[in-house]
Amino acid sequence: MSRRRPAVLVELLLLTAGIVLFLRLRALTGTSRTAATADAHHLRSIEDRGHLDIEPATNRWLTDHPALIPPAVYVYRLYYLVLLGVLVWLYVRHREVYRPVRRTLLVMLFLALPVFWAWPVSPPRFAAPGTVDVVAEHDIVRDTAAHDLARSPNFLAMPSMHVAWAAWCAYAVWTALRPGHPRAALLAWGWPLLMTAVVLTTGNHYVLDVVGSAVLLAAAVAATRLLSAIFARAPLAGRSPAA
Repeated sequence: MSRRRPAVLVELLLLTAGIVLFLRLRALTGTSRTAATADAHHLRSIEDRGHLDIEPATNRWLTDHPALIPPAVYVYRLYYLVLLGVLVWLYVRHREVYRPVRRTLLVMLFLALPVFWAWPVSPPRFAAPGTVDVVAEHDIVRDTAAHDLARSPNFLAMPSMHVAWAAWCAYAVWTALRPGHPRAALLAWGWPLLMTAVVLTTGNHYVLDVVGSAVLLAAAVAATRLLSAIFARAPLAGRSPAA
């Protein structure tokens, strides 16, 4: 792994362009409420057969414990601060792993797009009767724009990007700390576990969405390693036998 720190301006441009492009392309998918609702019912039937349909019960549990609602909403809304913090920490303190995990993040984002396009899924807050939209009802920003954003159509529950981003953060920290601090590295996985609890209890995702997030991260890690291996061998392929 290269220990050379990439230029900060180049990194800012690359990450900004990648995330903005992802958000623009994602906005073009999952716009049909009818299709998304049908897919949500299908997903719920799969969970029902597998005894995984815990979302209504977890949502009721959170609404029965109002003291936990504000922390849950903060975690759901401000996840990107952790994402940015991990990126900055890696860039400053662990440049030997910064590039590969940053590549994994970008690959993960664009691997999610075909899933959003092929299988739009309406979240429990829209598709499961009786589910309380906790984030909309208890938003941390008390203005009309934020309330409208919370209630805006969003039919892209599969996979959960909140959990995927949290899992990427854990993977990045684990990769950086594992060589010297293996026990501390394991603690990083508590963050996606917390995010999983939040997205389930707030009525934003299903259990299978979380499973999809884990598969997404694993696929991104595998794809990044494969691409890195291909690019690493490319210069060798062009050399003569004498060289």
